[in-house]
Amino acid sequence: MQSTAKKAALPAITLAALGVVFGDIGTSPLYALRQCFLTAHLAISEASVLGILSLIFWCMMLTISFKYVTIIMRADNNGEGGIMSLLALNLRSNRIADNKKIYLIALGFIGASLFFGDGIITPAISVLSAIEGLSIATPVFNKWLMPLAIGILTGLFLVQRHGTGTMGKFFGPITLTWFVSIGIIGIWSISQTPFVLTMMSPHWALNFIFHQPYVAFLTMGAVILTMTGGEALYADMGHFGRLPIKLAWFTVVLPSLLLNYAGQGALLLRNPAAIENPFYLLIPEWALYPMIGLATAAAVIASQAVITGVFSMVNQAIQLRYLPRLTVHHTSDVEQGQIYLPFINWILFISVLILILLFENSANLASAYGVAVTMTMLCGTILISVLAYGLWRWPLWKVLLFAVPFLLIDLVFVASTSLKIASGGWVPILIGAIVYTILMTWKDGREIVYSKLEKDALPLSLFIKSVSLSNETIYVPGQAIFLTGNTNIVPHAMLHNIKHNKVLHERNIMVTVITRDVPYVTNQERIRVEVLDDRFQQVFVYYGFKDQPNIPIALEQAYGQLRIPYDMMQISFFISRDRLIHTIGDGMAPWREKLFISMQRNTSPVSDFYQIPPNRVVEMGSQIEI
Repeated sequence: MQSTAKKAALPAITLAALGVVFGDIGTSPLYALRQCFLTAHLAISEASVLGILSLIFWCMMLTISFKYVTIIMRADNNGEGGIMSLLALNLRSNRIADNKKIYLIALGFIGASLFFGDGIITPAISVLSAIEGLSIATPVFNKWLMPLAIGILTGLFLVQRHGTGTMGKFFGPITLTWFVSIGIIGIWSISQTPFVLTMMSPHWALNFIFHQPYVAFLTMGAVILTMTGGEALYADMGHFGRLPIKLAWFTVVLPSLLLNYAGQGALLLRNPAAIENPFYLLIPEWALYPMIGLATAAAVIASQAVITGVFSMVNQAIQLRYLPRLTVHHTSDVEQGQIYLPFINWILFISVLILILLFENSANLASAYGVAVTMTMLCGTILISVLAYGLWRWPLWKVLLFAVPFLLIDLVFVASTSLKIASGGWVPILIGAIVYTILMTWKDGREIVYSKLEKDALPLSLFIKSVSLSNETIYVPGQAIFLTGNTNIVPHAMLHNIKHNKVLHERNIMVTVITRDVPYVTNQERIRVEVLDDRFQQVFVYYGFKDQPNIPIALEQAYGQLRIPYDMMQISFFISRDRLIHTIGDGMAPWREKLFISMQRNTSPVSDFYQIPPNRVVEMGSQIEI
């Protein structure tokens, strides 16, 4: 029965996956083929058109269909995908030495940072390239293209706080209509020049590479634009599962994309002047305005998918303690993954706005696009190869058989797109470098702070023994909850409480939140309780990196195990609010220490992040020199 129900739901899930997963790669035909010729200043000829189409065909088959869909999507972390999941899986391997895992963390951080850069460029280039069709319809719209794009994107970022649940219902059907439409338009053009289908023969690509190696190398920097969004197949696997994404890719997305690219190529063979905008010039005049509307809707959906992906990635990084706490709003009572991060939303919006004003049109933006994608793909190839060796236990020859060809392909893409750094490729690299610096600074800063706290702290067992033997300790009614990251030392807030107030509560519960390297933790595995003595207990609360922590709910479960009546009005949460002081000495570089201190001061309050009622919180301050 369960299997039948899953089969019945498969078409609906596949349709939903179309709307979320494939928006980015689905809007690539708007600009990718034109950019292949513009990048290398290539003349239109049979050899160049079929050579580029053959490169696109084989790169999509090898990189997306084989590497991502067939191999990388096998690396699921309890069903979840994405660069953070891939990193978490690699860190489990006991075949990789612990001192070497820092390099894997660095690779994961680089991939995540570049994905953030991609999240800024995708909305700008997708929406701009969609509405540029208006200039094909009539030159009157030329001066309104930028204001229109800015208006559409402003509306998109404004509605984020309401959640995407309502809009999401329409994403699948609209995206399906988009793919069917571009496929049909491609077939109509192919029927007039069927010879274009010989692009599937690799000899056209090889002929193009060997006869014009430098031009082919330059062109690869634009061929990558046909695969932007390919990493979303893996990143969004947790939302829909592997099978619906595979099904959507092989039955709808891949055929539609290849047919449209072939159709554009057929048009160029018939009319080389169509290079001005081969996508829109492919469309009959009567269908131009409806297609512009559909393309704009598809571009908005592509932008939404990337924005949602950035929210999800940032939230995972926060849960894994790789970023400071930020305010997270849940926009759905049903769907756990629907979240809104106000700070990230407006950072993205301002960055997208600057990009549009800086580059003005999609052709200029295409110079900035691709650099982040190629480097992210390279990080993914290295991480999946290490995973195959370390966790899947592939023999070395099998790992090399997979890794070497794809590393060579990725390195060619990286080298080719690196030529675009001066003309705009510096943008995603700069964004990635900033995000990477923030991630590594927060990670290193936290380690320094915890090391300092542990060095200056009092062992918990010794403290409990001394207060239990002392006749001077005064106990007051009620329960005190102390949040602590280290279970072996006395929480700072507890020390400050007894130092300043000269009392302890009759029951003291130390709560340690642990994030596991799995997406979700079941309620049965959520709580572990240790009774230290009559007045002191330890509670361990386990969350996955996609769970949303809620300490009051977790405590209710813990109190049940401790057989204590749960009454929030009898509980006081003591939280240590540490003030960091910059000092000259060991640790990070002074500018990184100052950056870490700034992030720590602006992090979201612990009570908000763990959903603790503010009227039950007592904050105890302390100073820590780093």
